Amino acid sequence: MFERAQTQTALHPTDLNIEAGESIGLIGESGSGKSTLVRLLLGLDRPTSGSVTIDGKSVDASGSARSLHWLRRQSGLVFQDPYASLDPRMNAGQIIAEPLWALGIAGDRRSRVREVLTQVGLEPEMADRYPHEFSGGQRQRVAIARAIVHRPRILVGDEPMSALDVTVRAQVLELFEQLLRTEELTLIVVSHDIGMVQNLCDTVAVMKDGRIVERGTTTDVLLNPQQAYTQRLLAAIPVIPAAARGDSASA
Repeated sequence: MFERAQTQTALHPTDLNIEAGESIGLIGESGSGKSTLVRLLLGLDRPTSGSVTIDGKSVDASGSARSLHWLRRQSGLVFQDPYASLDPRMNAGQIIAEPLWALGIAGDRRSRVREVLTQVGLEPEMADRYPHEFSGGQRQRVAIARAIVHRPRILVGDEPMSALDVTVRAQVLELFEQLLRTEELTLIVVSHDIGMVQNLCDTVAVMKDGRIVERGTTTDVLLNPQQAYTQRLLAAIPVIPAAARGDSASA
């Protein structure tokens, strides 16, 4: 006996407006719809209903790859795992320059690669190295360089620091903060790392079961959450007691 296949809605009808220059963090449990929302915003998936617009221009993922060149030109994406997102057969210079070639951006591409390597805290000579010759933090810097080499207006990070150890996270977080100051980017971050969101984002959207259940300024949402789900989510963040950290009080 056959049963009718069950369908699950990854993202319910959602109204999300992001202003130019805004930095927004999308938080929520795994499966809450964060990555699906980002994929729709970037034209990587096609919505079954509704629409996505950027500066009044529709994002249509059903067309040819070339029809979305304007969107690729305006956006850059940093993935979760830097090693998996870098082609091991290409050196760093080739990886970083790939968007320039793919989008047909003219100019001295070699010079631009050297410039952006310096911008993300790497030596220009590292352009000749391959991914396996970098540390994890350096690989993520290469991935960030690739995401910004074509000077996009929108930078998207999909768990960009979850694969890094604690000390490297602090360095990459500082790099993101620097890029926000100097490049005037609109930042969209998907993250379980509340500390990262707190440091980088002006606003926060909390997602649950494919819906945005709460949105507001980072300070308001993280310090005074209104929804019960947000309160539970934030309460689940582990906190190391002062005694366990070896802190001592003096009279």
